[in-house]
Amino acid sequence: MKKLSVYEELQNNPYPGRGIIIGKSADGCHAVTAYFIMGRSENSRNRVFVEDGCGIRTQAFDPSKLADPHLIIYAPVKVLGNKTIVTNGDQTDTIYELMDKQQTFEQSLRTREFEDDAPNYTPRISGIIRLTDNGFNYAMSILKSANGNPDSCQRYTFSYSCPVNGEGHFIHTYMGDGNPLPSFEGEPKLISISDNISDFTDKLWSSLNENNKVSLFVRYIDLKNGKYETKIVNKNTK
Repeated sequence: MKKLSVYEELQNNPYPGRGIIIGKSADGCHAVTAYFIMGRSENSRNRVFVEDGCGIRTQAFDPSKLADPHLIIYAPVKVLGNKTIVTNGDQTDTIYELMDKQQTFEQSLRTREFEDDAPNYTPRISGIIRLTDNGFNYAMSILKSANGNPDSCQRYTFSYSCPVNGEGHFIHTYMGDGNPLPSFEGEPKLISISDNISDFTDKLWSSLNENNKVSLFVRYIDLKNGKYETKIVNKNTK
């Protein structure tokens, strides 16, 4: 698979929707994940990321303008022991709760399907990082309709062991803008990962479409001790 520049991928797509990145820093010292949200409607754009314990949640920037919290207010990131869960919806809670009951990532997601936002039927994308004594591994998932047919849910899981220094994978909800929005196709894209969280965060944020970007979360997890550094960027600021 050809390794891509995630910055170019974002610059060439005005509306990838929501996206998850997981991989390993170029220096081999950190597990890396990032999550961003975008929006076309006033309701979708009226959001910020805020820290919530070891994870994050979305929150209305102006509560008086929140029209419908359904599908836009949720916890994208939660930590369960040695596992960091990142998703684009409330399936974060499903994965957290069922894995806490000893079910697997894939088993947890069998209880869910794509979002009920006809005619888009937005895919649910999810990722998980598992720290181990020897480093880490990760998996990514997408639950999508069968080419816009809501009667059929297609489930794909991609697992990655022994991550390579400076490489990661990128999955997002939409191939681009449209009506209805075209769902992501294929397997997660192979991309390069920087070893500097500030540089990676700045370049990701600047690559997202200025009109549509809303919030960005980036986390670097130290593979030696499990400690992490987090960066959050919100377009809406007081």
